[in-house]
This record gives sequence, C-alpha cells and structure tokens, in this order.
Amino acid sequence: MSGSNTSAPGSAASSPEPLSFTVHSQPDPRALGEPQQRAGRLRMLLVLAVCAAPVIASYFTFYVIKPKGSAYGELITPTVQLPANLPLTDLQGQRVAAESLHGQWLLVAVQPSACDAACERELFVQRQLREMLGKERARVDKIWLIPDDGTPRPEVLAAVQQKGVEATVLRVPQEALAGWLKPAEGKTLRDHFYVVDPLGRWMLRAPADPDPKKFQGDLSKLLKASAGWDNPGR
Repeated sequence: MSGSNTSAPGSAASSPEPLSFTVHSQPDPRALGEPQQRAGRLRMLLVLAVCAAPVIASYFTFYVIKPKGSAYGELITPTVQLPANLPLTDLQGQRVAAESLHGQWLLVAVQPSACDAACERELFVQRQLREMLGKERARVDKIWLIPDDGTPRPEVLAAVQQKGVEATVLRVPQEALAGWLKPAEGKTLRDHFYVVDPLGRWMLRAPADPDPKKFQGDLSKLLKASAGWDNPGR
C-alpha cells in the first residue's frame, strides 16, 4: 500500500546498545582512616583549648602575673579536686552529691557542731568576707563543713542561715575531709578558710586568724581574674 511506513525486509530497527559502567579503583579505607582520625582529634583539641582558654588565662593572671601584689593567703599548687565520692550529707542525713557544689566559688569553714566562741567568730568573719565583696558576692557561696555527727545549737544555725546571707551547712566525716583539705603545719582544719573554684578545685588557704580586709583582697582578685568565664549562681 502506497504511503505506508513499513521498513524494508532485512532493515529491522537496530537494538539499543547495553549500558556500560566503568569501575574505578576505590581508595583504601585504611588510608583515609588515619588522616580523618587525626583531623578529628585536632578538632577536639581545638574545642577543648577554646573552652579552657579563659580558665587558663585567669589562673595565669592570678598565679603568675599576680596583679597588685602577691596573694595574702597560701596558693595551693597543684590545686586539689573535690572528690566526687566525698560523703556529704545535710543536717537531716540526706546525701548531697559533691558535684552539686560546682559552679560557684566556695568560701569553706570547717567547724564542729558544738560551735564555741571561736567557731562563732569564724562563721561571722566568713559572712563578713562575702559581704565585703559587694556586687560580686553572688558568685561566692559560704560552706560550713561539720566533721562530726552532732547538731549545732538552733541560735547558731539561725545566725548562719539568715535570709539573704545563708550558709550551706553539711556534714562530712573527718577522715574523708582530710583526704581533700589540709591545714598548714602545726594548725588544724578549723584554723583556716579554704577557697574552692567553680570547677571544684581547692586552690587557696587563708592564714589562721586572717586579717579580713587582706584576705578579701585575695577573693576580689580571684573574682576579677575569672570574670570572663564564671557567672553568678549555679
């Protein structure tokens, strides 16, 4: 039939050619692993360095540069970390995690539950030292550690827990506490104030019967040196 679009015999439409894939050699994953691991470690170190830089700078300022003179108290080098397993309890006997004390500067006093006149004076000076810091006092917590099983007199507790100037009162066994804080030679634990940084490291010990104004100068320098990384409140 004229005008038909039939193909001539023997001229069948050619079949499409099969697709071909070129397989390239793959890199040895072991060869990629080491550089990637090194890069990962490097990134981790850089992150840690950035996070630690303010802390390192503040400690360098206080320990090495020592602005406006050296410390009145005794710097503890190396610092001593608050033990994570320190057996702290409140006055009701409830366990208190040591980590809960992190995040603030701590001004620590160690006094017995049977608080005598010398103990009362120490706790009064502790309160005054914090108040002398002015607007920076919110960055410092007062801690009274009791190394026995007794309970302080109600009037003593009322004095240290007045609204706005509360101290945290905790019990801890004497032998456990001695594994963290140490008195100066010839002194006892109750003769000093101990300063602990927000990372939980004991780093400064006040002289026995300290001059409050001079020791407050140490505290002010510490707070100034750490202003870039420490914030008020836990």
